[in-house]
Amino acid sequence: MRISFVRKLSQAFFLLLFLFLFIQTQSKGFDTLGYPVRVFLDFDPLILVSTFLAGHAVPKAMLLALATIVLTALLGRVFCGWICPLGTLNNMVGAVPSRHRALPAGLYRLKYYLLLVLLAGSIFGLQLSGIFDPISIVIRSFTVNLYPVFNRVIMAVLGAADALGGSGFTDQFSESLRNGVLAFNPPHYLQSVFIGLIFLGILLANLIQKRFWCRYLCPLGALLGLLGRFSLLGVKVSEGCTSCGTCTEHCQADATTDNGQGRRPSECLVCFDCDDPCPSRAVDFGRFSERRPLDLTRRGLITSLSSGILLVPFLRLSPPISNPLLIRPPGALSESEFLKRCVKCGECMKVCITNGLQPTVLEAGLEGIWTPRLVPRIGYCEFNCTLCGQVCPTGAIVRLTRVEKVKVVIGLATIDKSRCLPHSQAMACIACQEVCPTSPKAVWLEEAEVKNRDGMAVRLNQPHIDLQRCIGCGICEKVCPVSDRPAVYVTSLGESRSPDNQL
Repeated sequence: MRISFVRKLSQAFFLLLFLFLFIQTQSKGFDTLGYPVRVFLDFDPLILVSTFLAGHAVPKAMLLALATIVLTALLGRVFCGWICPLGTLNNMVGAVPSRHRALPAGLYRLKYYLLLVLLAGSIFGLQLSGIFDPISIVIRSFTVNLYPVFNRVIMAVLGAADALGGSGFTDQFSESLRNGVLAFNPPHYLQSVFIGLIFLGILLANLIQKRFWCRYLCPLGALLGLLGRFSLLGVKVSEGCTSCGTCTEHCQADATTDNGQGRRPSECLVCFDCDDPCPSRAVDFGRFSERRPLDLTRRGLITSLSSGILLVPFLRLSPPISNPLLIRPPGALSESEFLKRCVKCGECMKVCITNGLQPTVLEAGLEGIWTPRLVPRIGYCEFNCTLCGQVCPTGAIVRLTRVEKVKVVIGLATIDKSRCLPHSQAMACIACQEVCPTSPKAVWLEEAEVKNRDGMAVRLNQPHIDLQRCIGCGICEKVCPVSDRPAVYVTSLGESRSPDNQL
């Protein structure tokens, strides 16, 4: 059996495992999860290193990334070539027949410069690795774009089948899908198209050059490449090489040098695509006898490190004023610590059972792009749900028990009396009081006599907010019948995680 075929089996296995765990990372009616897809992030050395440098702390589960480091030190970049789901997807798209373009030699150095920018920023508390980390990219893109699209396509097909007269079958089939691969309520996200286009661009870049992202931009690949330079074993070339260039033609990365006679261990993905096509059987697997330098320029090193350092004050020029729309999930660390740890993977958004957690744009500044915030008008924070803390890989959202969670304040509700129906229109409405989950309720009613437009006296109950009991869950804002801008709304004021953002 050819080793390249075994590698393809490994890629298929880990991609299917990723998809399975991704689908399982959602509520099944219980407040516990089995094995969420965060396990792929736990094995990610880039997230381990950047979280340690930025937040000076590492969750125990992330120590699994040491296994990836050891594997790379032994065999080279096998994680990139055999395991990484984004690498596999790039491999699949790159296999589509196309006229790959020859790009400038040495372009592979870009990913090392990007890695230095990210790590230099991390040393000073700037966590941007999650924007470029391949595992975070896949989870975020699947969560915000691909999974919602998948849900809508399946439901549209079932709707069409139902319209053609198969209602009994489609109802049963739809129910079984909802218990399996579909979300109970099809999710939707504010930046779905934008994030989806970025992911599409990464995949389509393979038509320019196969595994474009892995070759030139992936910072995780750069980190593993640095370790792979010193691996004990790897692909090497024997003296029988005739410099025919066949291996260079089939190489998935920029691993070949001297027309096939040399190898860059830092770039080799150990894919063995160069083994079988070699006419002289000169490609083998064994101990490296040659260690080629990365050949990074001094100017590039200085520019990368200084850029990473200068990014820190540049991205923090905004005045330190709390954004009232920035409602973080319960268990989130203080904002500065939260930004140091959050890797923008989107897992907390994936498990939010009301779809209330949405990716930020600029609500938290450029530093906090794609971090989660609660948008109550889309979905409230379920009173008894603690799933977001269970899936957070870096501890940016602390795992809470139900008893702890219901005591955490993420914001406070306010009633706009000029829009509230009982206060301004003499119309009866107690929707916010009915759904308030706290005990005693944070929304209390005051019986009052008001006059309508005709001057007639009307007795009704007017709602008020008890700020000592409100936790900012947002369910009152969600159900408020004033459709455009609700009469009751939640802001981040009073959040437990901030001693300054208080009334």
